[in-house]
Amino acid sequence: MKSQISSIKKQEDFKSIIKGKKINNKYLTIFFKKLSDKSNKNLNVSFVVQKKISKNAIKRNRVKRQMRAILSDAIKHININLNYSYLLISKRPLLEIEYKKIKETIFKEFESIK
Repeated sequence: MKSQISSIKKQEDFKSIIKGKKINNKYLTIFFKKLSDKSNKNLNVSFVVQKKISKNAIKRNRVKRQMRAILSDAIKHININLNYSYLLISKRPLLEIEYKKIKETIFKEFESIK
C-alpha cells in the first residue's frame, strides 16, 4: 500500500493527540490518537525535537530527517495503523545513538500500536 506522510498542522490537533495514548522509551515518546477529520490514506505524523535537547538547529533537523526517513521505510515494511495520528517527541539520547538503533526502536514501537 502506498501512502504519504503528512504533518499535523493545527494546534488543536496537537493538543488532542497529547491527551491520547502514549508510548514512552528512553529515546522518544510517541503520542497517538484517532482524529475525526483524518484521511485513512495518509500517515499523519509530526516530529518534535526541542531546543533544550540541542541548541544546534543542524542536529535537530538531522534527527527529524532521520525519523521521517524511518517512517517512510516503516510504511513499506510494517503494518502501521493509518487510523491514528502520531506525534513523535525525541529525547536527548537520540542524538548520540546510531541510525540503525533508532530504526529498530521506532519499528518496535509502531508494531506494538494496534
